Order: sequence, then structure tokens, then C-alpha cells
Amino acid sequence: MAPFKAQNMSNNSYVTLDGGEIGRAQAVQAEACGLRPVAAMNPVLLKPSGESTSQVVLHGIPGAHVQAGAYYRDQGQLWEEVRQVLDSWKSSCDVLVMEGAGSPVELNLMDRDIVNLRPIDYLDGRWILVSDIERGGVFAQTVGTWTLLPESSRRRGLGWIANKFRGDLRLFDGVGELASPYSELPYLGALPMVRDLQPENEDSLSHPSSDRMTESADQANLAWIRFPRLSNSSDCQPWETDGGVCVQWVDHPEALRNAAAIILPGTKDTLADLKWLKQSGLADAITRKSLEGTPVVGICGGFQMMGERLIDADGVAGTPGDTAGLGLLPVITVFEKDKHIEQVQTHFGSSSWTCYEIHNGRTHWPAGVDPLFQIERTGGLAPEGIRLGKIWGSYLHGMFESAEVRRALALTAGIRSYQTGIEDWQSHKRELYDKMADVLESHLNLEPILRYVEG
Repeated sequence: MAPFKAQNMSNNSYVTLDGGEIGRAQAVQAEACGLRPVAAMNPVLLKPSGESTSQVVLHGIPGAHVQAGAYYRDQGQLWEEVRQVLDSWKSSCDVLVMEGAGSPVELNLMDRDIVNLRPIDYLDGRWILVSDIERGGVFAQTVGTWTLLPESSRRRGLGWIANKFRGDLRLFDGVGELASPYSELPYLGALPMVRDLQPENEDSLSHPSSDRMTESADQANLAWIRFPRLSNSSDCQPWETDGGVCVQWVDHPEALRNAAAIILPGTKDTLADLKWLKQSGLADAITRKSLEGTPVVGICGGFQMMGERLIDADGVAGTPGDTAGLGLLPVITVFEKDKHIEQVQTHFGSSSWTCYEIHNGRTHWPAGVDPLFQIERTGGLAPEGIRLGKIWGSYLHGMFESAEVRRALALTAGIRSYQTGIEDWQSHKRELYDKMADVLESHLNLEPILRYVEG
């Protein structure tokens, strides 16, 4: 069994072992299947970069930034690419679980759709409609979708599910009978919203804003900068299992007042978000806090911003320019056309785990600085990142999956209340997948699905 999504739109991306770039959602799904993520699980990835523009990643290889209109004009060629990947899956798995994108009945896009109905039709597959009850209008979602579906697509439906139900599930008793006069699609059940079973968010912007966060007297605030073009926000997730700390996404200087540590995460457009950081007053606030002894950590684009200068003459990473950084680290970053995409085995103290790099810039620093990590290269270990007192910088996504790294930062920040939650992050995720499967089995009628798969 393998996961597949023809086209994904997300700045939360993952690097496969062979250096391909795919959406993190498909990487998580691959882990749940016990498979190594590969580019064929997400042949088209769109990484939004602002102004209706996205970078097109095809078969894991980053390509040009294109406007939405130009992208949709090329749908015919992109479908041919997707079709070839679907053909390859026919001989390499027994069950292909395909994820759609949004609604399958957007009337203005259905003739160009390459991610919802067309892959199902091509493989003569079956579909399940998952309605999001959190958004309201769950019956309108379901019946409206059924009504707008072409007759040829209706016959492929196995049923519909109501997802993210909060409260007493008994309130949904009899829903199948209520909906049956308006839709022939069988009702398979409702899934409760279980906060503890969220492996990670697909969308970088799905994290709550600082305006909805509350400070706690018995927790230290870890301030994560909420860039307008934020990417790979899942780097914060291991902290959310720990005690004595609170992840707080911030977008204005006042929110840094009580920060125990500040983290600058990744961004799809480093120079544009650095400009925003300065204009918002956050840059000055971060500098002041660092002078007061507050630890500051930069990951990928955040690491680049912390240097002395950033040079992107051709705009290969988004906005072109040559600008001063925050000056917290003695490094200079030059952006180059070739993107560095790599999985690396990382070492910190006694810990060893897998991280990944995904960036255009090449960062140069003087000899003699202390590295933050050691990573495995041909011929032995090589230094990665910088640790300059309480200022850390690294290109490694997944660095906080090591409990030892989290403990080290908490110690550096003087967080006495800190308590490590998850020691082994990979084992934790495997347990999550098992518990998610238990919830599905407990609340859904899976018989129509099993009959189809077994048949």
C-alpha cells in the first residue's frame, strides 16, 4: 500500500533519500505505510511564493516560479507527467491511496483537474468523500458535491465520512437516513476530533497566530517567528509534547517581551521575509533580546537572516537583492541557482537521527567557529551550522526531533520548568499512526472499502 497525491500545494516540504522534494503530507503517509518516501508519491508540488506565484517542483526537482494563469495553461503536459507516474504504480503496489485537493467539483477547474477525479477515472478506482464538519455546512458539502458530480464519477463513490466532529457523537445518529433522500452516497460514519492524534500540519499557515495564544505563568514561551512566507513549520512540533514550555507563533515585537528563546524558522522567500522582519520592528526586538541574553535559533532561511549579509542577485530564491542581515552570526549567504536538497544523518552529543536540508543559499563563515552539529559525509563526520554562545544557526530541518537538542536549548535559555516529553520521535509517530488506525476502526463502517480492496 502506498500514498499518492498528483498535485500538492504547500511550503511544508520533505526531502527524499534520493534528493527529491515532495509535500510533507505524502512523506507522513509513507511513514504510516512503512515505506520510504519517494518523489513518485507527489509528482507535482507547488510551493507558493506570493503574488499568485508558485515554484513548480516536478518529480522532486525544483523548477521555475510561474504565475497561476501560466500554470493552468500547462495542465495538459503536467497530466501526461502524472499519468506516467500512475502507470508505474500499477506494477509496484497492491493499493494506491490517492489524496485529492479541496473540492472535486470546482466547476471552473474541473476540465483542468489533475488531482481529484482524473486520476481515479484513469485507474478505474473508487473514491471516498471526506466532509470537514469544522467548516460548517457538512450536509451542503456532501449533497452539493454529489449533485455536481458527473454521472460517470458518481458510480465510483464508496461513501462519505464526516471528519473533525467535536462533542457528543450521538448527535450524529441517524445521519445516513437524513441524507439519503438527497444523495445515494452511503454514510460511513463520523470521526471525532482527537487533538492528540495530529502527526503534523500540512500547511505552514495552519498554526495559530500570536493573537490567539495565551501566556502561562508555569510555562516558558518559545517564540517562533510567523513569517508571511513561512515554510516547514513542523520543525516546532516536537516541542509541543514537552512540559514547562509553550510554543508561541508571533508576528509583532511586543510578543517577544517574555520570550525565553526565539526561533526563526524556514521561509519560501528569505529576502522578502527579512524585509518584513525589519519593517515590523521584529528585527530590532530580536537584536535587543539577544543582547539581553535570550537565545536565538535560526533554521534554514532563518539561519540565513541571522548573518551579516544576504546576496541574491538573480532572485533565484524569490525576491532579488543584496541586503544586510541581523548581524547575529559572522556569516554571508550567496544564493545560487542550484538548490541543495539532501537527507543527512545528524549527530549531537550522544544522539543520532535523520534531518534534511532544502535551500538555495550557500552560507560562508570564518574558520574556527564552533559547529552546532556533526553530519555524516563520505569519509567521516563534517561540521554543520554554528553555535556562537546562545546564538544557534543551522540548515537542518528536523533538528528538534532530538530530545537532547531540545534539552540543550532549554538549558541554554535557563528554563527550569522544562520537562522532556518525547524521547524517540520516530517511535512516537509510529504509535500515533497505530492509534489513528484504531480510531478509524472504532468509528467507521469500513466494510465497503474492504470489500473493494479485497475484490
